[in-house]
Amino acid sequence: MSNFDDLFEARGQETFDNRAFDKDAWAEKKQAERDEVYALADKTTKEVSTDGEHYKAFLDVKARLIHYTATNTLLVLAQKPMATQLRDFDAWKEAGASIRKEETHIKILEPGGSYERADGSVGTGFNVKHVFDIAQTTAKPRQRPNPVRDDRQLIAALIHRAPVQIQGVDELPSSMGALYDREQDVIFVRRGMEAGDIFRSLSKELAHAELAYTTPDYNRKDAAFAAYSVSYVVCRRYGIDVSGYDFNRMPERFREADSKDIRAELSIICDTAKEITGRMHRALEQNKTPKNKEQER
Repeated sequence: MSNFDDLFEARGQETFDNRAFDKDAWAEKKQAERDEVYALADKTTKEVSTDGEHYKAFLDVKARLIHYTATNTLLVLAQKPMATQLRDFDAWKEAGASIRKEETHIKILEPGGSYERADGSVGTGFNVKHVFDIAQTTAKPRQRPNPVRDDRQLIAALIHRAPVQIQGVDELPSSMGALYDREQDVIFVRRGMEAGDIFRSLSKELAHAELAYTTPDYNRKDAAFAAYSVSYVVCRRYGIDVSGYDFNRMPERFREADSKDIRAELSIICDTAKEITGRMHRALEQNKTPKNKEQER
């Protein structure tokens, strides 16, 4: 016995029951909770894949929680669709906030340990994590001055370190504001458009370019829905008008696909949106004036 082990010895029946930790029961409980969360993710996946408004709500959550995976975005949508800032109990406590009485935690998934599959490959296990939205706590949203970003800054950030060349042209096929040409590896942008139209058209074609680089079997027709969805997320995150986006016609392939395959496609959409908005964020941070940086401290 070490010098401290006596602190954990049972001190009599009036205070403790001298019972052993049941590892099997604990593992069973954790597995049951994981099964429950995955079932919720499957249910929400089917809902968003068959209903345009529900799908748009999924993209709205993604635009706010840009770093969340597709599965966790689905889980947040199902439990707290208006969430804006999520942390676990300890993180909120460290921030000086407490959880409001009777608030219920939100269950998401976080990577756990690795394991060996039956075929010998290595997989990553996931554990359930309990988090709370800032609205469920005593924390006050930090009042940061909204940086004044003009249209030129936003468009410049959108094309910052783009994976392809961007070239202005006088003419494009009817109704197209921009077009990704895979053979030439360039995005053509119609000259003379309004800023919002430029941003919406260009964000969609940038999504096509990203998808062409990351998807081995890319073709424009099959990638159209994903690129359109990515454009919506990017616009939504940066305050560009999205009233013209329509998701009433969901892809037919979603009707026959299982939840796992649908989530795989949603993951591609989420990852592509994260990549584009990440470049934008870095560009806008670089271009902040010293005065704006000081105000945000």
